[in-house]
Amino acid sequence: MNDSERSEGPAEDAVPDAVPDEGAAIARSRRERLDELVERMRATARRDLATLDERQGVLGDPVPASSRYAAVAPGDGTPPNVPYGVSLAASWGWRLLVIAAAAFGVMWLLGYFSSITVPIAIALLVAALVRPFVDRIEALRIPRALATLMVMIFGIGAVVGMLTLVGQQVSTQFDDLRTKVVDGLQEIQDWARTGPLGLSDAQLNSWIDRATRTIEEWGSSGTGIVDRVTELGTTVTHVLAGFFIVLFATYFFLYHGGRIWDWVVRLFPRNAREHADRSGRVAWWSLTAFVRATVLVALVDAVGIALVAWLLGVPLVLAIATLVFLGAFIPIVGAFVSGLVAVLVALVAQGPWVALIMLAGVVAVQQIEAHILQPFLMGHLVQLHPLAIILAIAAGVTVAGIVGALLAVPITACVNAIVRDLASRAEAVRTARAAGDAPPEPG
Repeated sequence: MNDSERSEGPAEDAVPDAVPDEGAAIARSRRERLDELVERMRATARRDLATLDERQGVLGDPVPASSRYAAVAPGDGTPPNVPYGVSLAASWGWRLLVIAAAAFGVMWLLGYFSSITVPIAIALLVAALVRPFVDRIEALRIPRALATLMVMIFGIGAVVGMLTLVGQQVSTQFDDLRTKVVDGLQEIQDWARTGPLGLSDAQLNSWIDRATRTIEEWGSSGTGIVDRVTELGTTVTHVLAGFFIVLFATYFFLYHGGRIWDWVVRLFPRNAREHADRSGRVAWWSLTAFVRATVLVALVDAVGIALVAWLLGVPLVLAIATLVFLGAFIPIVGAFVSGLVAVLVALVAQGPWVALIMLAGVVAVQQIEAHILQPFLMGHLVQLHPLAIILAIAAGVTVAGIVGALLAVPITACVNAIVRDLASRAEAVRTARAAGDAPPEPG
């Protein structure tokens, strides 16, 4: 009994001695982990400093040969003594030159085949405007071919009726307007004699004779007349051909638009078809929104300017309204430029004071468009800044004249919608990857 107690005694005494050994091991493990963490932080700091040293060439110093940013010279494999900024600028430069050359080639081809591309573009605008009417008629269980034909006939009838009314008004008021033009020119001559210019009759007659002689020389030669008649005939032929292309293209865009777009999508590689289809549909939605907003703005401009002209007693009110409506399809500047025609008519028919009031009315309508309609419609639906619209119109006029000014803004709206959609999708993919989730399915 005593022996057993004596044998168990040392074992019981050994237990307290094992506790300090275990605590020391834990402390030693913690110190090792702390030292490892400190070493990792030092290694990261050294790597960041090395990367910063490698990038010093951006400011003009040569990039070290050991840097991963150093360009490798072709042939011998030695890095050139070229700053990193120059190398980066050169890489961007030749790529931008290739993109610019490709864009120029595309623009040249579109201009060369303008007798086809311009009517197709106009047909797309018309189809974007009237397709909702075709869809609503088809929803009444009417065949789509018949619904398309009904909308086309109604649209052509509306255009012909409007032109007929304008022609009748011009024909009935033309003689009166011509008389007022002659009287206005006579008033200008009298003002030139008695006003601050103080011109003599001899000087006025000399200028009039010079202008008359220039006009006669312009059309005196038989070759010039033949050339101008030939140019007129060619222009009329192109206009008629373009009209029929617009007519038939619009019909088939409305009737078989889905099939045509499916065929276009199949021209892309398989792995890009889904993205191309989505981008095309986004661009179509943006084009539809642009056309609807433009029609509403054009209608407001035409009604406003025509109302001012009617209140002032200016002739050719319906013709002025039609011209302003068509001109307003060039946003911001189109309605103002066409409204100046109303000011000119007011100047000839009613005198300078009425013309000034007419000009004030045109400016007031433009202010309503610029500060209310454009921000609400173009900014909300199309998401285009007014500065972008102005720059697009200027570029379109430079490249293709009036047709370029007409098509520049819808093209810009479509490109802007595609870029915004692609950027939002790329951001969504990056966010999903950062969160560890699967990227969203396209569509």
